[in-house]
Amino acid sequence: MKTIGMIGGMSWESSIEYYRLTNEGVKAGLGGLHSAKSVLVSVDFAEIELMQHEGRWDDATQAMIAAARQVQAGGADFLIICTNTMHKMAGDVAESIQIPLLHIADATAEVIKARGLRKIGLLGTRFTMEQDFYRGRLVDLHGLDVVIPDESDRAVVHRVIYDELVLGKILPESKAEYRRIIARLEAQGAEGIILGCTEIGLLVKDDDSCVPLFDTTLIHADAAVKLAIG
Repeated sequence: MKTIGMIGGMSWESSIEYYRLTNEGVKAGLGGLHSAKSVLVSVDFAEIELMQHEGRWDDATQAMIAAARQVQAGGADFLIICTNTMHKMAGDVAESIQIPLLHIADATAEVIKARGLRKIGLLGTRFTMEQDFYRGRLVDLHGLDVVIPDESDRAVVHRVIYDELVLGKILPESKAEYRRIIARLEAQGAEGIILGCTEIGLLVKDDDSCVPLFDTTLIHADAAVKLAIG
């Protein structure tokens, strides 16, 4: 079994899910008392969040590179970054280490394409929805047609993530807002919705949408398990 390397803590609310899912996946795949071999480096999200919102992406990149090197030194065979937004610096991180990086957008796109879908809605932080590092990868590398909410709805999605979900707050009124936003993306022709923040799956579930939801936490963890047990 390969050792899964994880950079977590962004937020730890979703990192817990990664740890649970990878261990459940290995147990399901191998049976018995098997559990996942893993190395987890967990950062202080308060520091990372400040870098994000101050636009200090160079500092954030250096923090991710340092964490990735810790993971590698701990004996990991490959790396996953347990957050969508910090894949903004995935290329720099991958170049700084000698183990492979399993990209969350690639794993998600492969599942979507396997379902025969092309036009997909994307929810996430403002950075993930608006910047090219994530949406552009889905379009250019995987040929998907990506639609995002309008400006006011993007503000709602972003606020709920940073003011509620990363703090473990699951509020019914926010679920209702996300369901409304998902329905608007469906009306624009989205054949499925990417939950492009690792906390969104804590708030909305499959029955909150008329089209398939692609929970990046579940997909990324599953891809890591498959790579680990081969």
